[in-house]
Amino acid sequence: MDRIEVKFSTEDMDAKTGEFSGYGAVFGNVDSYGDVIAPGAFKANLREWAKAKKLPPMLIQHGGWMMGDMDALPIGIWTEMEEDDTGLKVKGRIINLDTERGKTIYGAMKEGALDGMSIGYRAKKFTLGTKPEEPRRKLEQIELFEVSVVTFPANGKARVAAVKSAEQIKTIRDFEDFLRDAGGFSNAAAKAIASRGFKAADPRDEDGADLAAMLRRNIATLS
Repeated sequence: MDRIEVKFSTEDMDAKTGEFSGYGAVFGNVDSYGDVIAPGAFKANLREWAKAKKLPPMLIQHGGWMMGDMDALPIGIWTEMEEDDTGLKVKGRIINLDTERGKTIYGAMKEGALDGMSIGYRAKKFTLGTKPEEPRRKLEQIELFEVSVVTFPANGKARVAAVKSAEQIKTIRDFEDFLRDAGGFSNAAAKAIASRGFKAADPRDEDGADLAAMLRRNIATLS
């Protein structure tokens, strides 16, 4: 199967409205954990969102990963979301373009420094591969939690796979790798954040307990 990077085109961006479009996920794209999304995987959940008369939130870096209260605040709104022959096609706009945060995010997107999209989801139905040449999991039904604008590493697929596979984090080393791949942190920053996050599990430490709760919530959301 082909490996396709999930990027949006800066040519479609509107400087006045902050609008842009692209794909939150694509079909036939094997990630580094061996998962592939099957056509039709989003349809049922998109119908549920339509009934609720809203769409999943638009975040940056899947909520920022513990860097501050503002990280979980949506950076924009999705105005259109549908499944086509390629994957999950989305259209949206960045909000608050008159603020420093809005200008920074939009500027990074316009210049191509922030040019990827990724989904936070739960696999509701999947088929396990039984042969070496088959994907590890064929994802047949997905529940969407959010669609994020993200920064991709040189290997764009590694970034998407790491974010989608939060449930595979079992050790502090796994979490360090996750932060580097999914969050774009340096080795030193990933070690510091991971160390504090795991140490914070001690309930006697009030600040640490809050951090641990945030860590558990973020991982649960993307699992």
